[in-house]
Amino acid sequence: MARNDDLLKGMALGLGAAILAPVVIAALMPVIRPMARSALKAGIWAYEKGRETFEEFGETVDDLVAEVEGELLEAREAEEPGDELEERTVGAADT
Repeated sequence: MARNDDLLKGMALGLGAAILAPVVIAALMPVIRPMARSALKAGIWAYEKGRETFEEFGETVDDLVAEVEGELLEAREAEEPGDELEERTVGAADT
């Protein structure tokens, strides 16, 4: 019998919630709608700011990579031609 009582209580609560939910939602809609709109605005604003920040970060990394590549190129060009020939000879002998 106890199982049937629990089942009936559960069904009654579920049915009551199903009937009352639309009424409660309709009554709270004037309050919920502005809150939902402001939450969505905040989320969109945060997304856009985050995207801008990551784009700026990507540009900074690209600039840094270009600077390092330029420095490496200058360092290679500054090496003496004899050193470069010697390195190529040693590298060819290793393979």
